[in-house]
Amino acid sequence: MIKVGITGGIGSGKSTVCALLAARGAAVYDSDAAARRLMEEDGFLREGLVARFGAAVYRDGLLDRSYLAGVVFGNALALADLNALVHPAVRRDFEEWAARQTGDYVVLESAILFESGFDAVVDRTVAVLAPAEVRVARACRRDGSRPEAVRARMAAQTDDDTLCRRADFTLVNIVEEELEPAVDELDRRLRHENQVRQHAN
Repeated sequence: MIKVGITGGIGSGKSTVCALLAARGAAVYDSDAAARRLMEEDGFLREGLVARFGAAVYRDGLLDRSYLAGVVFGNALALADLNALVHPAVRRDFEEWAARQTGDYVVLESAILFESGFDAVVDRTVAVLAPAEVRVARACRRDGSRPEAVRARMAAQTDDDTLCRRADFTLVNIVEEELEPAVDELDRRLRHENQVRQHAN
């Protein structure tokens, strides 16, 4: 089957696109949720986190997220070390998960698809894009965030022009009525590509 990576900045609607593809029968892997789970459950990853950040990173056997966030916030080296531990674990978990799925394609949802190197484990990449002000309004509505906080997060993420250049497909998500037909077309193209591959083999 085809592995598809879907990415987009805050408020772009990548989770909406993933939900629409799931409604069309695709299995979706949420890399953020997987990372949180693996930091709790993966013994090898836990050992690595303790070795790098100290025993205080776990409290009563559970990951102390606020402590870890305080350690890596504003510390590029610590954040890079965290990513170097977590990303390989997520990558292994995704590949094992994908091997258990059926269907024409599976979806890897990741806000940092290219930055993490996860694009190397998928066959096709999709960037979900939206105008900046639309994204700010969505994120404020969804999270109760202040507009300036959302803009700061956007500034720290890969810009849409770069995503557009790097992705195989782009979906512009401004109004849902127009998004659904675009998702239908993406679903059709991915299924067709997988069928062509199967016939070629």
